[in-house]
Parts: sequence; C-alpha cells; structure tokens
Amino acid sequence: MSRQARKPVRMCARCERITDEPVVVSEVHQATGPGFNVYACAGCAPLFPPAPDVFDLLDGER
Repeated sequence: MSRQARKPVRMCARCERITDEPVVVSEVHQATGPGFNVYACAGCAPLFPPAPDVFDLLDGER
C-alpha cells in the first residue's frame, strides 16, 4: 500500500477562502520565536505586491 502525501491546506489572507493550492505571498519575521508565512489562493496571489529583495533592504546598511 503506497501512501500519498497530503496536499497543503491554507486560508487565503485576502478572500479568506480555504485553498489546497496555497501560494506564499509574504514572510513575517519576528524578533522572538519563529516567524510565519502568509498564504493566498492562486486567484488572489497576483494582487499582493512583490516581496522586497533582501539584498535591496541591506544595501542601505553598507
């Protein structure tokens, strides 16, 4: 008997519907403890702004 992996199930941060094809649209970092990912459904994902490039954020620090 072969086991199939379960599909990930997440709630869309925009329309609040449950999707089994979540797209990561943001990462939330926290000073204490682990951060978390923000998910959207495939229909809402293009409506989120692109995540900034980490190297662009650090460029001002040099």
